Amino acid sequence: MAIIVSLILLISSAAVSSAAADGGYGFSVELIHRDFLKFPLFNASETHYQRIADALRRSISRGTVSPPDTGKAPIYTSGGAYVVKISLGTPPFSIVAIADTGSDIIWTQCKPCPNCYQQIAPMFDPSKSSTYKTVSCSSPSCSITGPGNSCSSDSVCEYSISYGDGSHSNGDIAVDTLTMDSTSGRPVAFPRTAIGCGHDNAGSFDSRVSGIVGLGHGSASLVQQMGPATGGKFSYCLAPIGNSNYSSYLNFGSNAIVSDSGAVSTPIYTGKGYYKVFYVLKIEAMSVGSNKYNFSSSSPFGTKGNIIIDSGTTLTFLQPDIFASFSQAIFEVMDLKSTTSPIQTLEFCYESTTDDYKVPPVIAHFKGGKVNLKRENLFIRVADDVVCLAFVGNSGKNNMQIYGNIAQTNFLVGYNIKKSFVSFKPANCAAS
Repeated sequence: MAIIVSLILLISSAAVSSAAADGGYGFSVELIHRDFLKFPLFNASETHYQRIADALRRSISRGTVSPPDTGKAPIYTSGGAYVVKISLGTPPFSIVAIADTGSDIIWTQCKPCPNCYQQIAPMFDPSKSSTYKTVSCSSPSCSITGPGNSCSSDSVCEYSISYGDGSHSNGDIAVDTLTMDSTSGRPVAFPRTAIGCGHDNAGSFDSRVSGIVGLGHGSASLVQQMGPATGGKFSYCLAPIGNSNYSSYLNFGSNAIVSDSGAVSTPIYTGKGYYKVFYVLKIEAMSVGSNKYNFSSSSPFGTKGNIIIDSGTTLTFLQPDIFASFSQAIFEVMDLKSTTSPIQTLEFCYESTTDDYKVPPVIAHFKGGKVNLKRENLFIRVADDVVCLAFVGNSGKNNMQIYGNIAQTNFLVGYNIKKSFVSFKPANCAAS
């Protein structure tokens, strides 16, 4: 039975190891799409479709940029992302950060910041936190955050992350208390969490977010650092993108178990080298009606898996040959008039002023289970009278395939890191 947190809980391995071995503890935090009204920094001056266009452009950038050669975690701010409110330090200082399964480091912009991207909210000042402490180069917290970390002249562990699009983040590795609100109404605190304190950050980052909460497969991610407190389990339920005030929850521990009828599970594969931070799955085929398109067995990840699941990327990217067949099959059966996309790179768009149009049966065939996709997983409205297919072909250097967050909406998606599988269960996430 889940023990819901009812006071500020300082989690330590010794205190929770026996109960957490069975996932005995559980808690949930609010998860909000950053273009929803409930987003703390919602920009009312933008139209809904301006926000959609920005989301898709950034998603394209994220999906097509080739991985850097430095072997660092791939942290990109992505439009169309979902955010959580967390706090750092003592007393707690609130920041808004992207919940990202495609990266593993937890980082935020920090004062002093002589070269930071524009940030609307106040910036974290580590000098005002009594629990903030920089990490020495010999500390285990230095090694978990990246093999390429450097050492300053005064032996402080430093990180430096650069990207193919020219974005970068540089700063100190530190430990501090990370606090999250929970469904109990009381905060949950994790002392001595390793974070990146960014003093030099520039590029295509979004001014409405302060940083990233990495939920990836690497050892620096929030889930891994929670250790036995969650039993290696977390889940989320993403409400569809739209002009709404919906939110859902990011669940941990016993609250994150996805089971019962309707749930299907597929293995997680561990990538090699740079790709270790990803949750790599194996997608065997996509089907449209009676037509089935099988994926090749080749993979850039150094493992049997061939697609990553990423909550921080909006669109789904498929290898070009599969996308060509898949999209053409949808085009041939859609009973809508095709039209030109107002957003570059979206090739298959149709005229429709309502959301009751019919779509063909589409199934994503993962190893171990089939995921039936609905209208909201396949199309996105980009104008009052235009909907577009939310899948694209990835023509990047490695043809890296990404299962984006539109394809995951209205599914309860659960990760079991201990047993290495991801589960999908249909849900009404706007009602969760």
